[in-house]
Amino acid sequence: MRYRALGNTGLSVSEIGLGGEWLERHNTEEVCKIVRYCDEKGINILDCWMSEPNVRSNIGKAIAGRRKRWIIQGHLGSTWQNGQYVKTRDMEKAKAAFSDLLERMGTDYIDLGMIHFVDEEKEFHAIMDGEFYAYAESLKEKGTIRHIGMSTHNPAVAKLAALSGKIEMILFSVNPAFDMLPAKENLDEYFEATTYSNEGIGGIAPERAELYHICEERGVGITVMKGYAGGRLFDARTSPFGVALTPVQCLHYALTRPAVASVMVGYDSIDHVDAALAYETATEEEKDYATVLAGAPAHAYSGQCTYCGHCAPCPAGIDIAMVNKLYDLASMHKDVPASLKEHYRNLSANGGDCASCGGCERRCPFGVHVIEKMANAEKLLG
Repeated sequence: MRYRALGNTGLSVSEIGLGGEWLERHNTEEVCKIVRYCDEKGINILDCWMSEPNVRSNIGKAIAGRRKRWIIQGHLGSTWQNGQYVKTRDMEKAKAAFSDLLERMGTDYIDLGMIHFVDEEKEFHAIMDGEFYAYAESLKEKGTIRHIGMSTHNPAVAKLAALSGKIEMILFSVNPAFDMLPAKENLDEYFEATTYSNEGIGGIAPERAELYHICEERGVGITVMKGYAGGRLFDARTSPFGVALTPVQCLHYALTRPAVASVMVGYDSIDHVDAALAYETATEEEKDYATVLAGAPAHAYSGQCTYCGHCAPCPAGIDIAMVNKLYDLASMHKDVPASLKEHYRNLSANGGDCASCGGCERRCPFGVHVIEKMANAEKLLG
């Protein structure tokens, strides 16, 4: 298992994580089997947004005696009312639900206290300026939560969170299908087939690309939900691209986004865990989402760098994907930060070393004008 820094939190998380949602369907024995298998395989981060009492208790039993081994994302505002899940901003109910989470999971602290499911900009401002964020801050001051995070599916909200200076990490939905679409306040629209039916959809939506770079620049770590788009990407009939991707390809896509530290994968069985863990030993060919998407009958990423690495190797030793990341980030600024220029100049080779041989462009699945981008990077950052 490989591990990554989660932004500036100081936490090192497994790049394959455990998303707990599917565990609601299982009894104590089955939950313990899946969670402990994840532990054995090196997975060390789990997300529990679910408010249903039994699944919380079952996860608590599964991690008993191993609590310190786990980095837990626990949510503030996810409650169980009248036998069903309810998202709430009612402080009394939110506090009771969080206390219940601690008790059932057998712990006196949560590593990542997630302000739960904020998809509207108006709601974001109300939370940050009101008693809900103040409550999260008080929990951090007492050590009951170690870091304050936020979960959202909306890149506009995620950007506000990343720029706030108050949110340390974000749980965000990342996959190649969602990345094509502009900011929406209704998650359900991302799953509707009609959303992808318009001609001309293609490439990463600018606000999503910007979000990833802002998070990387500011040290706001990203953990990923919906990495498989609810399984839609596994079937050509339901994939918006008209082709199927594998779990390994979906994971590689998410893990090549700037600032992404871990993908929270939902597991219904040990086989599902193994399907995700296959990423750790996969070949470059098995990880290759780029060739598949470039050859898709619909909505490819023509002309856009997705940092897939197909351009390598460069005879001049340039890490082309890294130079493109720095250039894309620098392009967002009116005045390029000195830190970005320093990072660029400290590369063992950069855009100024490009020999214009064109090998990278012949290998790029998306037809990116790499030579031009290297020259632009040198002009902007060199």
